Amino acid sequence: MWRKLISLPFVAAVGWIGYSTLFVRRDMLLPHAVSGERRDIRGRAGGLSYYVAGEGEPMLLIHSVNAAASAYEVRPLFEHYCQHRRVYAVDLPGFGFSERSDREYTPRLYTDAIIDMLDEIERDGYAQPVDALAVSLGSEFLARAASECAERFRTVALVSPTGFRKGQHLYGLPESTYGSDIVRRVFSFPLWGRPLFDLLNTRVSANYFLTKTFGSSEAVDKGLWEYDYLTSHQPNAQHAPFAFVSGMLFSTDIHRVYESLTMPVWAPHGTRGDFSDFSNIGVVSSKANWTIHPFATGALPYFEQPEQFCAVYDAFLAQTFGRK
Repeated sequence: MWRKLISLPFVAAVGWIGYSTLFVRRDMLLPHAVSGERRDIRGRAGGLSYYVAGEGEPMLLIHSVNAAASAYEVRPLFEHYCQHRRVYAVDLPGFGFSERSDREYTPRLYTDAIIDMLDEIERDGYAQPVDALAVSLGSEFLARAASECAERFRTVALVSPTGFRKGQHLYGLPESTYGSDIVRRVFSFPLWGRPLFDLLNTRVSANYFLTKTFGSSEAVDKGLWEYDYLTSHQPNAQHAPFAFVSGMLFSTDIHRVYESLTMPVWAPHGTRGDFSDFSNIGVVSSKANWTIHPFATGALPYFEQPEQFCAVYDAFLAQTFGRK
């Protein structure tokens, strides 16, 4: 009896590995995540892909990191602001059309990717400081880049930034993380690594994780859900996400980084779903250059309340420009 019970998970695992290897497509046609021109560059972070459209003051948009991340996560903002600004949206390393090679994915790599984009924006003819916005874990990378290159940012917007859950006290060694390379290696083991990733990125799984993000299944954006499925079914799509689930991208010094920011910072966040705990936002909310704004949404307010979100963001930018 016990042998049968023990053998069932083993048989199921072997069956899924076989099915995934033989029948799950990993080369699906991936459309562009947003409108505008897609360009490729090489820099500190290797091969990067980004989108650009519009004319006017430069704005840089940075998506989050998860099992199926891409520039589609900032699509509503890109489409809105490119009507009157020069807007750039990057696919971070390991995602979208950017390089997805088997390498070390670290906060330093993602910070360097943002600095690469600043260099590219300058080459594109925009030498002035940019307004930059990042989502969730992407906020940590943007904050680190802004702490290192403060003169290159006019403002920073951190949407549902990580690191502010109850009990978090993140003043560790510089660039230290929660991560375990042993855990990453276990996830990445060739026999089951890609099949495990495929299991995490079925359509059902994608809807499950997005429901946790949006706080309800009804609020999930169907275009994002579809794009998540397509972008996770690409060659080498598992490498960066395995660094993510192994904790290797979450910095244990991020409170020190957040506190070091000197430019105006806007931190909107949702109040619904699994990513709505900002109990420890007091670490920065008392600082004069930080503005905190809750929305009655999930973790991506601009998908659910685009007009309200952009109106509040525009007011923040206008107030900032007024001080200049």
